[in-house]
Amino acid sequence: MKRRAIFFDRDGTLNGECRYLADPDLLELLPGVIDGLKRLMAADYLLFVVTNQSGIGRGYYTEEAMHCVNFRLLELLEPQGIRIEKIYYAPEAPDEPSRGRKPSPQFLLDAAEEFQLDLSQSYMIGDKLSDLECGWNAGVKRSILVRTGFGSELEEKDPQAVENAEIVDGIGDATDLILGD
Repeated sequence: MKRRAIFFDRDGTLNGECRYLADPDLLELLPGVIDGLKRLMAADYLLFVVTNQSGIGRGYYTEEAMHCVNFRLLELLEPQGIRIEKIYYAPEAPDEPSRGRKPSPQFLLDAAEEFQLDLSQSYMIGDKLSDLECGWNAGVKRSILVRTGFGSELEEKDPQAVENAEIVDGIGDATDLILGD
């Protein structure tokens, strides 16, 4: 039997938006993240992070620095009983060829194969149009825009681009939406 999953963008979705986050000490979880992730796990969803990290390709920070930030994220979640199955990342700059850089659905397709997931019963959550498009391109049940990070700005500037998305304030509301679906 195939499993269901939730795919999260990292910066601006799970943690506060810090342009080109390279210092793990600056990573702060957004309100509602721990409770939301616990509730999703209790409902038998597998949790994944899918993140574009163009700061590496642009030379702003190293891949090692990104891994330190990801480790800090896991360090904050694991004591709460929250398991992230895998973190997929695209280190390329936007103008470089990339297999997985969102809006490409490749990382979701990879996860579906590796973890036997049913993408049609899974969700993508993020704060940018590329996050939403990644989910749509992969055939998820819903792409959800959170108003944290750049989400509010996107909703205001380009309402037509997000008209097919569910729009919520944050992870807590996204969790409520998913569990009520």
